[in-house]
Amino acid sequence: MIGAWSVSIAALLAALSIGLQGCATTRPTKSEIEAHRDEIREIAHKTVAQIIKEYPEARAMLEKASGYAVFSDFGYKLLFMGSALGKGVAIDNTTKQATFMKVFETQAGVGLGAHKFRVLFIFESRYAFDEFVNSGWEFGGGAEAAIRTSTQGGGGMLGATVSPGVMMYQLSEKGAIVGISITGAKYYKDDELN
Repeated sequence: MIGAWSVSIAALLAALSIGLQGCATTRPTKSEIEAHRDEIREIAHKTVAQIIKEYPEARAMLEKASGYAVFSDFGYKLLFMGSALGKGVAIDNTTKQATFMKVFETQAGVGLGAHKFRVLFIFESRYAFDEFVNSGWEFGGGAEAAIRTSTQGGGGMLGATVSPGVMMYQLSEKGAIVGISITGAKYYKDDELN
C-alpha cells in the first residue's frame, strides 16, 4: 500500500515538474534578465560576506583562488524523494567575468519539508574553475561519502574538499551546515542569463 502511494506521489511530482517547465515558454526581456542577474549577484555577495564573517580563513582562500561560485537553492522533500533547484554565479578572480549558472539536485531518503540553502565553491586551480564553468559538474551518489569524510569541522572551519583544489561551504538560513551533502547535483551554465 505504501509503495503504491509513494509511486503515485512520485508520478504526480514528475508531472507537475514537466507542466511547470512547459509553462515557461516565453523568453524574458532584457530588463528581466538584468533583474535576475542583479538578484543572483546580491545573494552571492551576501553569502560570501556571511562566510567570511563566520570563517575569516575563507577570505585568504578567496583572494588566492582562481575563482569562486555561489549558488542559492530551494529544496523540498516529500516521503522518499526530494529535489532542489537553484541559480548562481561563477566569478573569475582574474578577469572578474561572471558566468551565471543553474543547479538541480535530487535527494533520496525519507523526510518531509522544505529548506533554503546556499553553497560557495572556492577554486584553487585554474583548471578546476574552467572545468566547472565550461563543462559543468555532476555529483553522483558516491560524492556524499567522500565529502562527509573530508569535512573540516575543527578549528572553526566548516569547509569541505569536494574535488582536488576545490573547497565548499554550505549555509542554511540559520548559518553554516556541518555534514555537507551534494549527492545527485548537477551544475551547468544558464543559457538564458549569459
